[in-house]
Amino acid sequence: MALVCATDYEAHAKLHLSKKTWDFYSAGARPKQTLRENCAAYERLRLRPRVLRDVSHVDTEVTVLGQRMAFPIGVSPTAYHGLAHPDREVATAKAACSLKTCMTLSLCSNASMEDVAAAAPDGLRWLQLYILSDRELTRRMVRRAEAAGFRALAVTVDQPVIGKRGGMDNFLPPGMGLGNFPYGDDVSSTEQMRRQISLVDGSLTWKDIDWLRSVTRLPVIVKGIYTAEDAREAVRHGVAAVWVSNHGARQLDGVPATIEVLPEVVAAVDGKVEVFVDGGIRYGTDVLKALALGARAVFLGRPVLWGLAHSGEEGVRNVLEILRNEFRSAMALAGCSRISDIEKSLVVHERHFRQAHL
Repeated sequence: MALVCATDYEAHAKLHLSKKTWDFYSAGARPKQTLRENCAAYERLRLRPRVLRDVSHVDTEVTVLGQRMAFPIGVSPTAYHGLAHPDREVATAKAACSLKTCMTLSLCSNASMEDVAAAAPDGLRWLQLYILSDRELTRRMVRRAEAAGFRALAVTVDQPVIGKRGGMDNFLPPGMGLGNFPYGDDVSSTEQMRRQISLVDGSLTWKDIDWLRSVTRLPVIVKGIYTAEDAREAVRHGVAAVWVSNHGARQLDGVPATIEVLPEVVAAVDGKVEVFVDGGIRYGTDVLKALALGARAVFLGRPVLWGLAHSGEEGVRNVLEILRNEFRSAMALAGCSRISDIEKSLVVHERHFRQAHL
């Protein structure tokens, strides 16, 4: 069938991935209210386009942490790309590099950070990091990322415990190894998962962000910020950026959609650091809405996996190109020829129009 939008790739993936893999990729914290809301909240926002503006040339380039992206749509960290395609995260990295955008590699990737770096040496890549209960192991991960040319660390802070998710039982086939962890080939996938869970540290505080900043020269992004209070705390602790995320709705159910809390976080940081957002982005108009509400860039998780499941590197590239082209078209139709033209006045909630007629 013709695949013309990201959700077409979703339908294809559901048909062709194994049930265990589909259930794992699509899992959310039960009863999945937030999983639904991440997408639905974008539909409640309305665009207010301006006309008679010169949009004969539309420039989508943006800088993030001083690093250039050809368009403000990057790749979120998602684990176990090997479940979708045998080329694993290597294929994803090559696709992102070919389009001059950013890939954030999950610490729990099947391909090692060194293999990803070797496959796309010119690519802009960040490493998603957990501060593990084993601090020396965490330090070694940081050193490896620095040596492999990663340009930032996106430390996930919203997992003091693992959320109650469906689709997480026995989803790993035999031999599905973790590239960044020192597990031998004789360690089963189930045992690897058990060891991963044992490294989750529920005692983390902001002091651990200070510690991380003290052991690396890379910019530290705090991923999983959800309130103005924590956004201001992140700024006080010297992070380079905050990333609004609810972990793909896989942690605490019942929280708002990421796009709903984005304006609160943007206002709280008051321009002191950049703000990124993920969760529920499926169309170029979603990207436009997020940037209008203050995001510097957005990041895609599941849509990248759907593309990977379809045709590896080519599939990931196709999905990213679809979103890029939709975004460029949305910019032009909204009267924006460059990223700086995208203003908050471009977006209102649907209730704005209902109230106007009361």
